[in-house]
Amino acid sequence: MAFRSEVSTAAGSAAFARATFNRAAFNRAAFGWLMTIVLALSLAGPSGSAAAAPFILVQAEIPPTGMNDADKPMPMDERMNKRFPQPVRVGDLIGLPVLDESASTLGHVREVVRTPGGRIELIVGYSRWWGWFGRPVAVPIEVVGIEGRQIVSLDMEADDYDDAPTWQPDKSGKLADDDSIRIALGRN
Repeated sequence: MAFRSEVSTAAGSAAFARATFNRAAFNRAAFGWLMTIVLALSLAGPSGSAAAAPFILVQAEIPPTGMNDADKPMPMDERMNKRFPQPVRVGDLIGLPVLDESASTLGHVREVVRTPGGRIELIVGYSRWWGWFGRPVAVPIEVVGIEGRQIVSLDMEADDYDDAPTWQPDKSGKLADDDSIRIALGRN
């Protein structure tokens, strides 16, 4: 309660009430009443009647960052930047499973390379049999995201892995385990 009252007797047995003020309790109660009045007035609308203004709930729009982003006309670099890329050690990516949209394992990360053009690619041992005994496929860092201790293929479907050429070591430079790169956050 906002007020606490105590009854005491004085000389001549006259009773009087002394109210002590609890500021924190009063502030909570006043804030609650104020919010109730504001909500009632906002629902009533400008005319004062509750039926005049309909109350509409809307959901906040989340930027498109999940599967099927390839259907949206946006460059891969821009799409990756909308996925909040985070720094990660290259050595921490080696051996992580790469999953598709149905959480099936496509392969495991074998190494991370930088192409002569400066692009970063994950070399994934791709196989239809749960990622075992796969052929190496170069996967651009922009089409994947990390979710905990796994990599999610966001913009490259399993058929794209089938069609991708087998990666051959060329002039691409293998990144050291202590190097740091940025990888997008995955979200399912």
